Amino acid sequence: MLHDLIGFWFELVRDWGYAGVVILMAMESSIFPVPSEVVVPPAAYWAAEGKMNFWGVVAAGTIGSCIGAFLTYLAARWLGRAAVARWGHWIGCGEAKVARAEVMLARYAAGGVFFSRLLPVVRHVIGIPCGILRIDLRIYMAATLVGSFLWCWVLAWFGRRIGQANPGAINDPGRFMAVVKGEALWIVAACAGLCLLYVGMLYLTRRKEPLP
Repeated sequence: MLHDLIGFWFELVRDWGYAGVVILMAMESSIFPVPSEVVVPPAAYWAAEGKMNFWGVVAAGTIGSCIGAFLTYLAARWLGRAAVARWGHWIGCGEAKVARAEVMLARYAAGGVFFSRLLPVVRHVIGIPCGILRIDLRIYMAATLVGSFLWCWVLAWFGRRIGQANPGAINDPGRFMAVVKGEALWIVAACAGLCLLYVGMLYLTRRKEPLP
């Protein structure tokens, strides 16, 4: 079933072009389980074949991510903490995760949102605690825009590279995704390393409370 679903997503991107990328990336940035790895890399593959434009794919992915993030933020802000406490576990964002996110966002603010957009799993739920906590929408969307653009650019570059090294892989969605997952681990590790550096920088430069 998963193979068929991935094949359907591939076909949507291939047949709908930029519109398919926008729709699927909007879903990916909300509560729908559409991995960005099955959207942007194949689109970049087809862009390398002349069916789309590389930067058009990056732009479509970024726009879709921002739309999904904006709608998730508004829904979470409207529903509030009580709704998340009751139903949040169904979408992987229960009360405990919201509480941890509250601490993170209070400490790291826009940086926390930015780096969340570079990490799988975290990226699609960060809008929920931001909406509940009523983080400034301008800061939230600015961090989302920059983080999403960088993530989509990396995935697009990666998809183009895979296409050049593995011609014909796109005809087998399972094989294509295996290549993406196998070679994308270093990207996730690099993003996690940047997060740790950011947290370390804030820790070292934090203001110390004066002694009584």
